[in-house]
Amino acid sequence: MIMILYWSLPMILFILGLFCFVSNRKHLLSMLLSLEFIVLMLFFMLFIYLNMLNYESYFSMMFLTFGVCEGALGLSILVSMIRTHGNDYFQSFSIM
Repeated sequence: MIMILYWSLPMILFILGLFCFVSNRKHLLSMLLSLEFIVLMLFFMLFIYLNMLNYESYFSMMFLTFGVCEGALGLSILVSMIRTHGNDYFQSFSIM
């Protein structure tokens, strides 16, 4: 019973993060925030899984490091997009 409680909250929050990512596609900043929330929930689920199996947390620290690098890359893309286009709307620029 306690295992269901451990897994239910991160899974619900992960699904809510996916829903926010899919439904909110107007601003780049809101999409980056929802992606960071998804990565944080994946880290939380990985941490619970590794603690249940009594593994060390080395892999979770590697995952957290790559998550931070992903966040820094997203913010640099956001800054360059705001400098070139003036805002973070997806409709204001074309891919071509």
